[in-house]
Amino acid sequence: MLKIINSLKGDKVIWAFVSLLAVFSFMPVFSASSNLAYMRHGSGNAVTYLVKHAVQIFIGFIIIYQIHKVPYHYFRAISRIALPIVWVLLAYTLVKGTVVEGANASRWISIPYIGISFQTSTLAAIVLYIYVARYLSKSKEIAPTFQQSLLELWLPVFITLVFILPANFSTAALIFAMVIMLTFIGRYPLKYIGLILGMGILAFTFFILVAKAFPDAFPNRVKTWENRITNFFKKNDSTKDPDEYYQIERAKTAIATGGIYGLGPGKSVQKNFLPQSSSDFIFAIIVEEFGLFGGLTILGLYLLLLFRFVVASHKANSLFGKLLVVGLGFPIIFQALINMAVAVELLPVTGQTLPLISSGGSSVLMTCIALGIILSVTKKEEEIAQELEEKQLRNEALQRIIDRELKEEEMESNLALDSQSNDENYSITENPMNAVLKKR
Repeated sequence: MLKIINSLKGDKVIWAFVSLLAVFSFMPVFSASSNLAYMRHGSGNAVTYLVKHAVQIFIGFIIIYQIHKVPYHYFRAISRIALPIVWVLLAYTLVKGTVVEGANASRWISIPYIGISFQTSTLAAIVLYIYVARYLSKSKEIAPTFQQSLLELWLPVFITLVFILPANFSTAALIFAMVIMLTFIGRYPLKYIGLILGMGILAFTFFILVAKAFPDAFPNRVKTWENRITNFFKKNDSTKDPDEYYQIERAKTAIATGGIYGLGPGKSVQKNFLPQSSSDFIFAIIVEEFGLFGGLTILGLYLLLLFRFVVASHKANSLFGKLLVVGLGFPIIFQALINMAVAVELLPVTGQTLPLISSGGSSVLMTCIALGIILSVTKKEEEIAQELEEKQLRNEALQRIIDRELKEEEMESNLALDSQSNDENYSITENPMNAVLKKR
């Protein structure tokens, strides 16, 4: 075990926080999955779901370990190749999507012969963030015109969002917000950002009008968004749609029941009534079982991880590395905050999972890919620091050798001068033959 830990490179604090979140996830997933086990198998035995989650976490850490060994600048070129592939996957998902646990079919695709389903929008987000970071780092030396950036930067962004928006508004909105934040940090001109925001609002309005005019083109999606937003702003519970409000009502009941210290691990009651209790609303189950203390602990871990991302970004020696950490790290934290805010009804229901804690293969694996790239950036800095330290030690050792050699040469020179001085001070009266011998 110590050998494995010593082989880990990169920011050890990030490794520690990620490991803590992953280890903590086993208890709430095991507890919250009992409802699914009862509904599907009639036994309530959630061991199968726990083993499945453990396998996903294990594979996720293998992914982190393998990716963090890859030099992060390799992903600069990979993003250009992967982006068109992602568009094809997103288009295929819209047409041939798979329903997973009641989720919209246009969000998931199933891998043939393996039977594994994953959400293509999560992969698209990672590739897009890397692509944006690459463009902003490339345009650092020469400021691009708005027309150039519109073609090279924003056209790929909007194409990606167009494929995601019809099936997953919350993910599309989060991606767009993260891209805007990334361009702001990358010192993209503010006036251009304002124009893009205006264009984005107009494009979204046009999409809503088209969806309203042709409801069969996007069945149930716009109506679902409208119901969720309307229910969120309604003050009187009696006027809310009971079907849409049911989940948030159960989540709030679970949080209120948990109190300060919670009911105890595995003793949640609302997990038997709350849909998606092991994924979208797992935070409510955590608070019910571990209380306010457990909920604040999870929140604190994510905030500490956010702080560590800021530190890693600050230490990165290149603009691409800085933007890579921000673009891949901040969405993980914001997604966690959105999930928690939905559980306490600070935001409308969005369907965002709790990273590294919620069950769900694609969410865990995509998060691990992002973390592997971030650790690759921090590993690069670690290696540079180590190389500089070793170089300094080598220079100091070389300087000591040089100083010793110079000192020895100086001592030999002084001895030679002393010998020569003694030779020149000979006297012919002491021994006449010395004069003859020494002259020879």
